[in-house]
Amino acid sequence: MNFYSINDKKHKLSFTEAMIAGPTPDGGLYFPESIPQFGKSFFDGLYDMNLQEIAYHILKPYVGNSLSDSVLKEIVENVYKFEIPIKQVSYNNYALELFHGPTLAFKDVGAGFLANAMSHAAKGRKIRVLVATSGDTGSAVANGFLGIENTEVVVLYPKGKVSNLQQKQFATLGQNIKPIAIEGTFDDCQRLVKTAFADKAMSKKMNLTSANSINVARWIPQSIYYYWAVAQLAKGHAPVTFSVPSGNLGNLTAGLLAHKTGLPVDGFIAASNSNDIVPSYLRTGAYEPKASVQTIANAMDVGDPNNFPRLTELYGNNYEAISAKIGGKSYSDDEIRNLLLKTYQTTGYLADPHGVTGLGALQSLKPEGNVGVFLETAHPAKFTDDVSAALGFLIPLPKRLAEFAKREIVSDELPADFKGFKAYLESSFEA
Repeated sequence: MNFYSINDKKHKLSFTEAMIAGPTPDGGLYFPESIPQFGKSFFDGLYDMNLQEIAYHILKPYVGNSLSDSVLKEIVENVYKFEIPIKQVSYNNYALELFHGPTLAFKDVGAGFLANAMSHAAKGRKIRVLVATSGDTGSAVANGFLGIENTEVVVLYPKGKVSNLQQKQFATLGQNIKPIAIEGTFDDCQRLVKTAFADKAMSKKMNLTSANSINVARWIPQSIYYYWAVAQLAKGHAPVTFSVPSGNLGNLTAGLLAHKTGLPVDGFIAASNSNDIVPSYLRTGAYEPKASVQTIANAMDVGDPNNFPRLTELYGNNYEAISAKIGGKSYSDDEIRNLLLKTYQTTGYLADPHGVTGLGALQSLKPEGNVGVFLETAHPAKFTDDVSAALGFLIPLPKRLAEFAKREIVSDELPADFKGFKAYLESSFEA
């Protein structure tokens, strides 16, 4: 299968070519030339398949001949060793827990695949990965690529705007990981990455690629857990509504992609914090990017979601079709704190600030009688200060996070200025 540029449909690359390229030459996004259709027999058998079998079946049509069957199977078996359980929280509402991977966040699903696939596809060529993070992307990508030969990873993050534990998961690793605290917002970090790719001479010289969800090999694997969620429900279940904490929209558009392949989903909800660009669009039809504001659900602190063009591309730029399939709801910090406390008091479930927006949106917008699944995108202990303050008691750290908590942060700092960032890259790395 080939992937075309959304901005220039004549420009096409294979899966591995698109993966290594990251963004398109004009700074846009790649999109599959055709969306595979999985037949009734596949969905009937979904309930009897394990996660690795589902992952292989879903990824194979996109990967095509870019990776051999044996390599794809090896990657799938190597990456998807951790659980992604679905747990009932309240009547007809379930949490899909995506935080059981190496860095305790949903980004492990896509970043783990990307790192392994990139290693195979690079064939000894040195690659430099640029990634902007509002929290969990940085840790997942850094840990996925840690120690991989012929790769260097530059992680840009907004100074003082990610949790201490999130920062320690990528800014304490050393080796081939280079963290940079940017004096600005996540949108500034994202802008620096995009501008670097737009600098064609530098991008080519340094073999730059991206590990954000703009990369097809990060984005498409995220669709896997939507199939896996349905597979874990009882056969004969009611129609399903997915509620997705939404920042850069990689998660939501991956779910919509899964639906387009035939996965039976009744509807989706885009849940967000005070950065309500997408819920506002779904209400009004007007997409109006704006400067992001800092919240306690920092992974959704995005003012201009990278994957919005993929959202519209999936529905042929038809707003009526989009708004008919997706609802939207946003929450202030105080509302998120109240949701955290109320959820724990009424159900005993310990949610994180992002996942709980998904649960709140389900309770508000889900059609009566539907099964609701919200995505618990990160372990609540990654936001221990805010979650503990909301609940009124200190939540314990899992062993893996406790180990990171002991480490010392080593990070460079730069202003949100491309000239300085370019100079840093050119002086820090050998050609």
